[in-house]
Amino acid sequence: MWAVWLGQVSRRNPAHGTATTVARAMRLIEEGFLNEASVAELADRLGVGPRHLLRLFVRHTGATPTEVAATRRVQKAKRLIDETEMPMSEISHAAGFRSLRRFNDAFRATYRRPPSSFRAI
Repeated sequence: MWAVWLGQVSRRNPAHGTATTVARAMRLIEEGFLNEASVAELADRLGVGPRHLLRLFVRHTGATPTEVAATRRVQKAKRLIDETEMPMSEISHAAGFRSLRRFNDAFRATYRRPPSSFRAI
């Protein structure tokens, strides 16, 4: 989903600095930047203020950087559940969750069922 958006932005005129800033942020988020750093650190890395970055994200994606990162983590976890036999604790860590509890909570909030239920299918 985000890769499509990133591709669309990269084909645009480079004069659209705000879209380019969001695209750069999206790449960093895809690489897991927000797993270890804050939105303020992301903004600093991009050379903008945190509030400005938040406004840009909402304008261009309809979500905050934190929401984008959370979605990325859940999607990665779901893919690992589907494609591997890794234990849930390893999937949680590999997807960027700081704890198994947060992993379970995020998964339930997104899919309305526990991650282990996808293995039973």
